[in-house]
Amino acid sequence: MTPPAAWAHLPFFTRDLPRIEAAFAAETRDILPPEPQRFAALAAVVPEDVRVVILGQDPYPTPGHAHGFAFSVEPEVRPLPRSLSNIHEELKSDLGACPADGDLRFWADQGVLLLNTALTVPAGDAGGHARLGWSRLTEEVVAELSERPRAFLLWGNHAQKFERFISGADHLILKSPHPSPLSARRGFFGSRPFSQINDWLIAKGERPIDWTGT
Repeated sequence: MTPPAAWAHLPFFTRDLPRIEAAFAAETRDILPPEPQRFAALAAVVPEDVRVVILGQDPYPTPGHAHGFAFSVEPEVRPLPRSLSNIHEELKSDLGACPADGDLRFWADQGVLLLNTALTVPAGDAGGHARLGWSRLTEEVVAELSERPRAFLLWGNHAQKFERFISGADHLILKSPHPSPLSARRGFFGSRPFSQINDWLIAKGERPIDWTGT
């Protein structure tokens, strides 16, 4: 796997990635997403263009769903994964509209880094690569992006464990339960993260994120 050029300086790529690739060589199951898409989120946004970081957990384990961006799916996927469906519900509640499909890549085009803390998953085995070593990459990315104020959206306990790698001042750090059906009603619904981020960006003199594509 070739690291995205703008991020290739991170120690993970020389220290940890070879070990992960060796583990893949011994894996008998299909690995999702396909290899060309595994660094898609990082390839889509160079560090200096990142304005918002949304941390997911691991890719969708259903073949054809994951394409390298946290929470996002290919545009033809129906029905939406339940976490993504709940994100759409919160978008409608918060902003009055939601995207027409589950493809969130247009967020990345605006500086939103949709990063999973594990970049691969064996087909049909959610969390199956959680201990493979991918988290080191997340730690380094979060630390690198702490050098100037950014918005960090941490949904659920797993994502919130990476808060300790955020240093410096003046960041917007939003925490709530995960949009999963198991936890969304415990505080994800009604958290209004999208309007909060836009209000923060506008106060800084930056353009808001078009979250809905409408």
